Amino acid sequence: MAVTYEIKNFETVGSNKLVGFTVTHNTGKVFVIDKEVAISGGKTDEQYTQEALALAQDEIDAWDASSDKVGKKWNPDTNSFE
Repeated sequence: MAVTYEIKNFETVGSNKLVGFTVTHNTGKVFVIDKEVAISGGKTDEQYTQEALALAQDEIDAWDASSDKVGKKWNPDTNSFE
């Protein structure tokens, strides 16, 4: 998987830390995802980020596996990609 991760948001929402990622594939295709992690005393920002990424990883992997379809136009008249 040739992707980069950029933090798009990092904020407190109630008793959770909301961490958002912009994931960019080496082809230039982009996927955005947010995950919430329970706030716990003593955790670093890096730990919250790592936990959020672990929660998001299955969805990121699924997107990456299907990224060859991302960005293509679908023609419902011909039932084909263009």
